[in-house]
Amino acid sequence: MSTIHLDIDSQVEFRAFTIDPLRFPNLANFTQELRQMGVQFITINNPGIKCDRKSNLYLEGEVLGAFCTYPDGQTVTAPVWPGWCVFPDFTNPLVRKWWSRQYEYLLDVGIAGFWHDMNEPAVFITDGDRSLPKVTQHCLEGRGGEHREAHNVYGLLEARAAYESLCHYRPHQRPFIVSRAGWAGLQRYSWTWTGDINSNWNMLRITVSMVVGLGLSGIPYSGSDIGGFQGNPSAELYLRWFQMATFHPFFRTHSSNNVANRNPWFYGEPYLSILRDFLQLRYRLLPYFYTLSWEASQKGYPPVRPVFWADSNDSALWDVDDAFLLGDALLVCPITEKGGRQRQAILPKGYWYNFWDDMVFQGSQQITLEAPLERIPLLVKAGSILPMEEDRQLILHIYPTLEKTENLSVTPTSSFCIYSDAGDGYGKWRLDKFQMQRNKNSLEVTWEEEGDYDFAYTSVVVQLHGDQVEQAWVDEKEVITKGQKIECAKFSKIRVQGLLLKLTSQVEA
Repeated sequence: MSTIHLDIDSQVEFRAFTIDPLRFPNLANFTQELRQMGVQFITINNPGIKCDRKSNLYLEGEVLGAFCTYPDGQTVTAPVWPGWCVFPDFTNPLVRKWWSRQYEYLLDVGIAGFWHDMNEPAVFITDGDRSLPKVTQHCLEGRGGEHREAHNVYGLLEARAAYESLCHYRPHQRPFIVSRAGWAGLQRYSWTWTGDINSNWNMLRITVSMVVGLGLSGIPYSGSDIGGFQGNPSAELYLRWFQMATFHPFFRTHSSNNVANRNPWFYGEPYLSILRDFLQLRYRLLPYFYTLSWEASQKGYPPVRPVFWADSNDSALWDVDDAFLLGDALLVCPITEKGGRQRQAILPKGYWYNFWDDMVFQGSQQITLEAPLERIPLLVKAGSILPMEEDRQLILHIYPTLEKTENLSVTPTSSFCIYSDAGDGYGKWRLDKFQMQRNKNSLEVTWEEEGDYDFAYTSVVVQLHGDQVEQAWVDEKEVITKGQKIECAKFSKIRVQGLLLKLTSQVEA
C-alpha cells in the first residue's frame, strides 16, 4: 500500500496517541481524501507517557498501576521526547488491554496503521544502557521479574496490544503495524525495519544481509530507511540505496529531522528520473510482491531470500552477503561501492536472463555485470513467469526454460501462480496457476483458475523473452503477434512457435 508516515513532529508535544490539530485540521476529511487517491495514513506512537497530571492517559495509567516500577515500588521515570516519562508494563495483560483501547479514536479519524518507535524502550541518558534500568520490575504474565528478562519482549508485546486493538476495532481489515523493536514471533503482529542506521556505503551493504537475516529468522516483511536515517547521503549513495530498496518488502524514505533535505527531487537530474523509473518499476511489480506475501502466509517463505536458497548444496553461494533473491524468479545484485559501474555476481544453477536486455547467462559461475547509474544488475531465472501490472493490464513476462542445444529434445516444464484479492480484508480470493512447457522450438503456457474473486484486469499481455516468435495460438486460434507480445483476454492455453538460434548463441558465448 502507498502510505504517508507521520513522525513525532506531527504530535502535540511528542505525546502518545496525539496528532496536532493545528498541523492537521479536519484530519478525518484529509484521510478520506487520501484513501480516495489510494494513499493511507500511518502515524507514529512511542511508549513513553509524559508525567503530567493534566494528562488523562497518565492519570488512567497511574490509577491502573500500569507503569513499570523499581523494586521498592516507586515508578520508573526517564527522559524521552515528551520530557520525563513513565512506561507501561506490556508484560501485564491488563495493561495491554488498556493500551489497546487508546488506538480507537485515531482509527475513527481514518488512521490506517501504526508505527511503533523508541520501544526497546529507549530513553535519553548519557551513559550506560539507554533503556530502563535492569532492576525495573515487570509483571511477566503474573510471575514477576526484572527488565533484564523483559527487555527483549517489550516491543513485541506492545505490537501485540496494537494488533489486538486493530483486530477488535476493524475486524474486517488487516492490521498494519511496523515496529522498531521486537523478538521471536514479531511477525505475528508487525513488520519491522532496520532502525536509525547511518548514511554510508558500508551500511548500505550491511542492509542487504540484515533484511535477508530477518527473513530467515521468521520476519518476512522488513526494509530500511532509504539513504540511511542519520547523515547526508550523496546523490549516488541515495540512488543506489533506492534501487536496492525497490526490491525489499518495506520501502520507505525517512530520515532524521536534523539532516539536509533528501526528498528524491532534491538531487535533480539525472537522479530524479532514475528514481522515478525504479519507483514505477516497484508499482509494476506489485502482483509479484503480493503473490510472495501470500506465499509467506502459506509456507513461511520470506520474500527476500539468500542466494543459497536457489541451491543450498552450492558452497560458493553460502557466503554471498551482497545480493539476494526476491522470490524464486529475481536475483538482485545491488551496487554497494562508491563509483561502482559493474560488479561480480555468483549465479545459482540453471540459466538467468538479464532483466534489462534479455542476455542469458549459464549459472553455477561467477560473472561480471554492468551497472551504469540508471540500473543495477537484475536477473530473472529461466523458467519463470514474472507478473507485472501496467495501465490495468496484466503483463505476463515469460522467460522460457533453457537447455543446451543437444538437450532440446526434452520438454522441460515449470509452474508459477499469481494470488489476488481485494487488497484488504478476508473475503474472496483467486489463484491463477500457470504451467510452462517447451520443446526444441515451441512453447506452451496453460492457465487454470481457483477461487471466487473476479479477475481484476481488463486485458492480458504475454511478453515472451528470448525467443523469436514465428506463430502463436490462443486457445487453438492463431493470432497476430506484435514483436514478442501477444495481447489477449484470459486464456486456457497459449502455444508459440519460435526459434532458439539467437538465444542459444548467447548462452554458449
